[in-house]
Amino acid sequence: MPETVAADPATGTTAEPRAARTALFGGRIPLARLRDLALVPAIVVIAIVGQIVNPVFLQPDNIVNVLQTMSEMALLVLAQTMILIVKKMDLSLESTMGLAPGVAAWLVVPAGAGHGLGLLSGAWAVPVTLAVGALVGVINSLLIIRFGLNGFIVTLGMLIVLRGILTGISGGQTFFQLPASMLYLGTVEWFGMPASIWICLALFAAAIAVLGWTTFGRSLYAIGGNVDAAKAAGIRTDRVLWTVIVTGSVLAALAGLLLSGRLASVAAAQGNGYIFTVFAAAVIGGISLNGGNGTMFGAFCGILLLFMIQNVLTLAGVPAQWIGALNGLIILAALTISRITGGRVQD
Repeated sequence: MPETVAADPATGTTAEPRAARTALFGGRIPLARLRDLALVPAIVVIAIVGQIVNPVFLQPDNIVNVLQTMSEMALLVLAQTMILIVKKMDLSLESTMGLAPGVAAWLVVPAGAGHGLGLLSGAWAVPVTLAVGALVGVINSLLIIRFGLNGFIVTLGMLIVLRGILTGISGGQTFFQLPASMLYLGTVEWFGMPASIWICLALFAAAIAVLGWTTFGRSLYAIGGNVDAAKAAGIRTDRVLWTVIVTGSVLAALAGLLLSGRLASVAAAQGNGYIFTVFAAAVIGGISLNGGNGTMFGAFCGILLLFMIQNVLTLAGVPAQWIGALNGLIILAALTISRITGGRVQD
């Protein structure tokens, strides 16, 4: 079936759908997109270095530990990647990751034990968590899409508001004695591996399929590339943007649920500072801040590479207070390599 080419009403030129140029699987694989695979050799090199540094690195228990601790932040990367592809950004994802399970814990944890109110039964914990995430996404979408406010400023303000709400309802304390429903996904194992790993892999696989093979996925790239051309092509851009932003917030809430379940608690500072690593992983993975470029496979490789490096540094005995600085240097080096291999700055 021939590709649809939409005319840009502002310039009179045609806008080739970005999906055709960014698909990683199925059909053509343009040379520009082969840079998404550039992280695979880097991951192999880090695995070899890690094994040399400490033979524990490639042991199954350590690999599972890396994947499990990565899975929560990987969901934030997945959410942010979708949003960046449509040329938006959401800084509030990290606060949603804390507030959504925090509100659930506040409502279901028994009063007088664990700092909760005990207003709802434990069965409501998961629905409340996801509903709070969806509500945050709806508010962000309303302000950004309906009222046309700047997405960076809106989500920055929302980040601060959500963080303040979590601190307020928790009194700065940590919620504990969580119900079994909140602990399940963070502690249970499916087929010998933590459920959080399976969930993360399944969601990334679904996202790869959606972005690579569906009309909705092509719409994301078209909107990120040229929103006016996308509208001219008949894409309901507002509906797509609403779906992407709300879905991103729900994924952040799910990430918070996985983290809370693994730690058996919800801290008042849960998720704080995560957004910097999320952006770094996405950009290293080939996602452009200008929209319309990148793949989920690249984003997944980006977050996996960062967590492998962090694990190698830990096993090498690097003092914890230096790991943050070294991570920053590694991110800058990776971005430089990304610039060279990609032929242009991923901005």
